[in-house]
Amino acid sequence: MTSQRLKVVVERHADGYVAYPLGINGVVVGQGETYDEALEDVRSAIAFHREAFGPDSLDQDDPVQEVFLAETVLAG
Repeated sequence: MTSQRLKVVVERHADGYVAYPLGINGVVVGQGETYDEALEDVRSAIAFHREAFGPDSLDQDDPVQEVFLAETVLAG
């Protein structure tokens, strides 16, 4: 099996970390008390997704090239 690189977002919350890959069709999420635990959990979730839906389920027609974090303000 060949390696596949995916971009993963890891968010820190008051009660732990949440991680999710970008560009995958479907919901794949990991969580943990630490950054490393969340990253390992999302790796496991991605592997399960691939096993459940097949290796082509991770193919990206238009893979994410870069990720930007922006903030906006809503009036009112």
